[in-house]
Amino acid sequence: MTSTSKTVPFVTVDVFTETRFSGNPLAVITDARDLSDAEMQRIAAEFGYSETTFVLPPRNPENTAEIRIFTPVTEVPFAGHPNVGTAHVLATAGSVFGRSVGDHLRFEEKAGIVEITVSRDAEGKVSGTTIRAPGPLSIGASISPSVIAPCIGLAEADIETSRHQPVFASVGLKFILVEVSNLDALGKAASRLDPLTALRSAHADEDCDCATFLYTWVGPDHVRARMFAPFDNVTEDPATGSASAALGAFLTTLGTAPADRQMLVEQGVEMGRRSLIRLRISTRDGQFETAEIGGSSVTVMHGELGL
Repeated sequence: MTSTSKTVPFVTVDVFTETRFSGNPLAVITDARDLSDAEMQRIAAEFGYSETTFVLPPRNPENTAEIRIFTPVTEVPFAGHPNVGTAHVLATAGSVFGRSVGDHLRFEEKAGIVEITVSRDAEGKVSGTTIRAPGPLSIGASISPSVIAPCIGLAEADIETSRHQPVFASVGLKFILVEVSNLDALGKAASRLDPLTALRSAHADEDCDCATFLYTWVGPDHVRARMFAPFDNVTEDPATGSASAALGAFLTTLGTAPADRQMLVEQGVEMGRRSLIRLRISTRDGQFETAEIGGSSVTVMHGELGL
């Protein structure tokens, strides 16, 4: 039997769902003070989820905590479901590093300060968390349908371009946003590594891992989506709040976002892990101002990880 020199506590939650074993799983290391960067990366790889978060004391005592976010292969500056899930864990615990946690949290992250609001039910239990994306809208290069189609296993005719071309966009983490023609096209999509590698090389100046967010409209304020990030060792993600926020923000530039009211992003259906992301886009004078990402989470496991 191999002995361990230290242990770290963890909680796992399913995010953007009220049903255990649905939504997007997340591991939260609730006290990462004794971990090196390399250890954080190894832990994230061991869990194998799309992201794992590591909670540290805040650098500024006015904030709740510093949060670091790792995919199985790299650290990222911001992501949606890790913030929603981590806020759920800390608000449920009621304290972090000896300080009480209320219903308004502030996370320090590499992309900036992420503000979170906690909702509770009549019994005082956490029923949902809503985060505000930290970055302004950044729009990069457009991509020809003939170039993106083979990257996602579709025909050029499956790419819908009446509203916009496939495009790089970010409000904290960059994605390629691709509207597809219908649910059939969405369902048959699959990431193809060779053409995606060529695309990433051709757009090296975007500094993006070419995570691809596909969506199609199923109602006036409702889209179904899928997200592939093979370079992050994420074959498919059940729920991607940061990509949903980027999409909502980008749509404001087209005049097609439900400004100042809620939009629903449904994701993970094809994986058997249906997720519901509540998105609220605010504008000022017709221009994007903020993106808020909300949803429910449910606790699955908790324990200690030996190192």
